[in-house]
Parts: sequence; structure tokens; C-alpha cells
Amino acid sequence: MPYLRFKGFPRGDVEQLAPLVVEEFAHIVKVPQEIVKIELLPVEPILNSPLSLEIMMFPREQAIHNDVAARLHSLLKEYGHSQVHIFFILLNRALYYKEGQPLE
Repeated sequence: MPYLRFKGFPRGDVEQLAPLVVEEFAHIVKVPQEIVKIELLPVEPILNSPLSLEIMMFPREQAIHNDVAARLHSLLKEYGHSQVHIFFILLNRALYYKEGQPLE
């Protein structure tokens, strides 16, 4: 936890970007790099389905979310992906379970 889920991206692009994304994300959010998870979700676009980056994490201050989105957008743009939708799914610690027990 947290999870960064790339949807619709070519596998090679995500593999190439992953180390830098983890480093930048962990630095901004102030979490250990070892807990940041990167996933590639294959999608079958039907109509108007853009590349997207879904970030599942516990809430932070708005400025931190803004910094994460801006930095990841910049990295993705450098690698030729300028039209990526980036969005957060904010989790609740009381509703996140490890080994059947809530974190709080």
C-alpha cells in the first residue's frame, strides 16, 4: 500500500517508468519505497477510453495530492504519454484490513 495502477499502458513503458515513479511518489508522500506497489491493468477499450493512472492511498493534504499528480504527469509526458487521466481513490484506515484486522 499505496497502489499505483496503470490502465491501458504498454507493459514495457510501465516497466521502464516504475522505478522512477516509485522513487518520486515515495519522496512526495513520505513513505518507504518498499511499500509502493505498481500494477498494470490491461483494459479492452470500447469507446473513449484514455490511458489512466489510478492511485489508491490513504488521504493526505490536498497539496500533496496535487504534487503527486503534477509530478507523475510530468514523468508520463517525458515518456510520450501526455494525455493520461490521473485520479485518486482514497482509502479509509478503518476499512482497510490486514490479516482480517482493520489498521485502526
